[in-house]
Amino acid sequence: MALSTSAGCADRAAYPTDTLPLRDGGSVEFTFFRHASLALEVDGKHIYVDPVSDFARYAELPKADLILITHSHYDHLDKAAIDTLSTPETLVVCDHTSAETLGNKCQTVRPGDVIRPRDWVQIEAVAAYNTSPDHLQFHPREREDCGYLLTLGGTRIYLAGDSEPTPEMLALRDIDVAFLPVNQPYTMTVDQAVEAVKAIRPAIFYPYHYGQTDEKTDIDRLVRELDGVTEVRVRPME
Repeated sequence: MALSTSAGCADRAAYPTDTLPLRDGGSVEFTFFRHASLALEVDGKHIYVDPVSDFARYAELPKADLILITHSHYDHLDKAAIDTLSTPETLVVCDHTSAETLGNKCQTVRPGDVIRPRDWVQIEAVAAYNTSPDHLQFHPREREDCGYLLTLGGTRIYLAGDSEPTPEMLALRDIDVAFLPVNQPYTMTVDQAVEAVKAIRPAIFYPYHYGQTDEKTDIDRLVRELDGVTEVRVRPME
């Protein structure tokens, strides 16, 4: 699949974008903010993932049709950003811990759930948690944080949330685009990300959720390690 890079529409011109053809002949535009915050636009529908007020000027952006929240940490769950992006028709999908903050303003999912809340999107919640013995406290499995596997126009887009390689992740197949977190020490190391990409074999891989900590991720090595495995697309999300 070939991606093109564009400036985006006027109200998103400050942020980098990529456009990807979908299997049904349509297209999806990704807008990259910072950290784990990004947006997808499909046929005039706007999806925001983990919007955080510090990472984008959301008041200047299109309102959301769908907002996905992976878990309750402050750099993923920001009620003010959700309120800014929302209309009465906006659907918020979140893990059950985030729902404790958002109340009845969201549809709660747990790992393994598959929902089709709109006729243009299917959402599968994928377990997201740490597996390294000394990191289990960051994202414990029992909290049931979620990554999301979206099917849009027949194309499967995996947004992992905060996770290390888990059996649930490594079992995924037929992934067109994967966003995997490489923030140290809280999510994947470079070696773990390479392991995950080699297991799920996405056509395109975006490293995301990196930077903003003292321990920097060697993105250049990550790209080198995956040469010939998949297309790695690096976007400024620090």
